[in-house]
Amino acid sequence: MKGIYSKLIGSAAVAMGLAGPAMSAVEVEWWDFLSGGDGVRMKALIQQFNEEHPDIRINGTTLEWGQSFYTKVRTSVAVGQGPDIMTYHLSRLPLALQDGVLSPISDADFATAGLAREDFTPAALEAATAPDGQVVAFPFDVHAIIAYYNKTALEGTEWLDGDGNLTGIDSEENMLRFLTWAKENGFSDPLSYQSEGGGGTWRIFYTLFRQQGGEFVTDGEVLAGDNVDKAAKAIAVMADWRAKGLIPEQASYEASVALFSGAKAVISINGVWEVPTYKDMAEAGTLGFEWFANDTPQILGTPATWADSHAFAIPNDPDMSQETRDAVLTVIGWMQKHSLAWAGAGHIPAYAPTVASAEYQALQPNATYAKLAEHAAFDPRTTIAGVASPVYDAVDNLIAPAVHGYLSPEDAAAQMKEQLQALLD
Repeated sequence: MKGIYSKLIGSAAVAMGLAGPAMSAVEVEWWDFLSGGDGVRMKALIQQFNEEHPDIRINGTTLEWGQSFYTKVRTSVAVGQGPDIMTYHLSRLPLALQDGVLSPISDADFATAGLAREDFTPAALEAATAPDGQVVAFPFDVHAIIAYYNKTALEGTEWLDGDGNLTGIDSEENMLRFLTWAKENGFSDPLSYQSEGGGGTWRIFYTLFRQQGGEFVTDGEVLAGDNVDKAAKAIAVMADWRAKGLIPEQASYEASVALFSGAKAVISINGVWEVPTYKDMAEAGTLGFEWFANDTPQILGTPATWADSHAFAIPNDPDMSQETRDAVLTVIGWMQKHSLAWAGAGHIPAYAPTVASAEYQALQPNATYAKLAEHAAFDPRTTIAGVASPVYDAVDNLIAPAVHGYLSPEDAAAQMKEQLQALLD
């Protein structure tokens, strides 16, 4: 109804001589959870779109990231007061399907947006697809953890190849040897990540788990069969790093970033979203060393790196007019085709033509680590996983304590299995 209402108001205003044709622009209500550099870039994209499209106006609202955002979406859509378009983490897709908050994306929708399924990175499109094969969101990026490293410190060592990329860190033993070397050469916390718990610890754990071929939920069972042993192994690797003083004790997210920028860590495993942080510091001359980034080391056999996607979703609103839906799809298509600007935040665009462009290939280190999208390991397809989910509680209450020696890896994995299974049963 919003599109029809705005059109009627605009037509009436023109008839009364109160306004020009711009008043008839379709109003698109937009919600996102983007702050920091992400927020700055998205607001700039929205402004550019509005300047180029006098017939459509995006009214953007930024809400708090995390559980509160998804709770507001669920309750607002249920009473018909949701937005027309919203950003959405694809890791939250199972919960969205359970709550019925997303509108399916049809072939006609793709066409109206000027897009095709083949335009998207396969892993991202799969993450945006329901079990029945129905696409329910347009993926905008793949954001993953990557390895930031002190290139200056590694110059001339066996750990850097002729092109300046990390090399030789291809097994658990070699990772341990690399970190031990860094410790012996003055780096107090060789590997930096958010070790106190939360998202940072989950992303490292899940990467190591999936590198063993682990499957978190199988036919409704959490850590079925030997997957509980693979979970224990992933925790044990992290606990071994901690016991040897190779990772920081209880480092907050901010502290983990500071350890790398302050040259206390030779390598930092963190999200692609920190690329602008280090670029800005380097340009300002406050970093003190040359840095670069590659895919996270693949040390346990199966190529896998934790990943998620920001996506554009349309709320399940039966009262949305076709005019408004078409305007929303126009917005989505335009955003995809302008996703090079979003890549500046470190994210890998899900729109494949952007990644293939000469402009993106010149963007470093982004173009170097973009290949990780081929083995992106998205969060488990279950209602207990995803951003701000019960899995994060298990990290705080079980995995992080086990990493820091308060619980054995085996006990942590067993208790995680038990506690999360109870939520599914």
